Amino acid sequence: MDIAENAALVVVDVQQGFEEEEYWGPRNNPSADRNIAGLIAAWQSSGRPVVFVRHDSRAPDSPLRVGHPGNGFKPYVEERRGKGGGPELFLTKSVNSAFYGTPDLGAWLRAGGVRQIVVAGIQTNMCAETTARMAGNLGYEVFFALDATYTFDGVGPWGWTLGADELARATAVSLHGGGFAEVVRSAELIAAAAQ
Repeated sequence: MDIAENAALVVVDVQQGFEEEEYWGPRNNPSADRNIAGLIAAWQSSGRPVVFVRHDSRAPDSPLRVGHPGNGFKPYVEERRGKGGGPELFLTKSVNSAFYGTPDLGAWLRAGGVRQIVVAGIQTNMCAETTARMAGNLGYEVFFALDATYTFDGVGPWGWTLGADELARATAVSLHGGGFAEVVRSAELIAAAAQ
C-alpha cells in the first residue's frame, strides 16, 4: 500500500457523547480508540494533514448536541489537536458526510492537492461510511480503517435488528465490494505511513 506524503486522515466524530451507552446501546470493537489514536500519532509525526470532524447534532436529546458535554471530542483526540507537523483542519457538521461541513472539506483538500484520504472514527456504518462513500464518488482514493471505527447495534424496518459487528461487516463489504474504498487495518496504514 502506497500512502502519499499529503494523504489526509479524516477523524470522524470521535466525541464524548458516544460513551453514553444508555443512549446508544451495545457497541463493538473496544480497541477502536487505541487504533484511532495510533493513526493520529502516525499522521501527525509524519507531517501529513489531519482533519478533525465534530458532529453538532440538531436533535434536542442527542448526546452530541451543542452545549452538552458529549459534543466535545474525547480527551485523547482533543489533546492531540494542533500538535502535528502538517496541515490541520477542524470542521463541524450536522449531517452524515464530512463533505457537508463547515469549512468546506473538499475545498481544503483541493487547495492542498490531496487526492488520497484515510477515514476513521464513529460510527462505522453512519458518518464514517457516508464520508468514505462520498469521497469515493468524488474521485478520491479512499482507505477505510475498519478497526479504527466502531458502531452500535441497530434496529431497522419490520423489527429487523443487526448487531454492531454485523453492521461493521456490512459496511466493509459495501465499501470494498462497491469500489468506494479499500478497507484496511490501521496497522497497515501506520506501517505504510512510516515508509
